[in-house]
This record gives sequence, C-alpha cells and structure tokens, in this order.
Amino acid sequence: MVKLTKIYTRGGDTGQTSLADGRRLSKDEARVAAYGTTDEANAAIGIARLSTTGDADSMLSRIQNDLFDVGADLATPGDDFTPGDMALRATEPMVVRLEQEIDQMNDTLADLTSFILPGGSAASAYLHLARTIVRRAERDAITASKSEPINPIAIKYLNRLSDHLFVLARHLNDNGKNDVLWVPGANR
Repeated sequence: MVKLTKIYTRGGDTGQTSLADGRRLSKDEARVAAYGTTDEANAAIGIARLSTTGDADSMLSRIQNDLFDVGADLATPGDDFTPGDMALRATEPMVVRLEQEIDQMNDTLADLTSFILPGGSAASAYLHLARTIVRRAERDAITASKSEPINPIAIKYLNRLSDHLFVLARHLNDNGKNDVLWVPGANR
C-alpha cells in the first residue's frame, strides 16, 4: 500500500518528474502525458459517479481502480510487461471484463440510428466527457509507444474503456431511448 506523508516534494519545481523506477524526465514527455491524461479521465469518471448508482456505479468504481493500475503501468519504463511485485501492469483479463460488460449492456440498447451528442442524463453527459479524455489518453500512449516500449495491453485497455463508457452512457440514457441524436445539417 502507498503511504504519502508529505504531498509536496519540490521535486517537480524544475519541470521534471519521477517515473516508477525513479528515473527523472521532463513533465512534457509523451509517457508523462499518457499517464497524466489517464489520471484526468479517472477524475472525469469520478464526476460521473456523482450521478450513478447500483451496477453502473460498481463498474465505474472498479474502472477507477483499474485506471490507477494503467497509470502505474504507463509510469513504469521497460519492456517486461508481466505483472509482478514491483510493476503494476494492465492485463488481458481487465480488457476481457470490459468486453463482457459491453456485450451485456449492448444487448439491451435501442438500435443506433445516428451519432450521439453528449447529453440525455447528467451521468451520460459526464461519461461522454470521460470517454473523450480516455481517447486522448490512448492517443498519448500511442505517441509514447513510438519512442519507447509501452505495454500494448494498456493501450488496448484504454481503447476498450472508451467503448465501455460509450455503451454505459447509452445504458444510463434509458438504454438509448433518451440519447440525443445528431441531426446532420439541422441548423443550416
């Protein structure tokens, strides 16, 4: 368990931060952007949870914890992506769980006849915001992977999570019945 006794360290005052292995690098590096955006997505999910209950809230609670693991994975350099005592790594079962939940929720959704505008319920709108932030985290992780090894399962998890949040947003809009549909050219 992590124990934080002092919140500020002054270690980042010069524009650098520490990775999980202690290596220092600039705060504008792609790897730092990837785990920073993952943290931002987690915060957006926390806001969405203010408007959720029951199974949806339970899923989001687990996802928030998983996102901390993904962030730790992204903050851990190296090319050994096996979970271990010292390195938290995203794993295939995390992705499979998202896929199973997507399939279960999708079975009850109204057919999609247009692109969806974020809205309907507060929870749905917040989840669409979180989904777009997850998409950015995925792009940031892909950018980082072009210059150093990044766990491909972490990237896969982020990709699947954005799908999950989309489907959950529809689920929370009365299974898609209260989705706000895009009407192309409606205001020309």
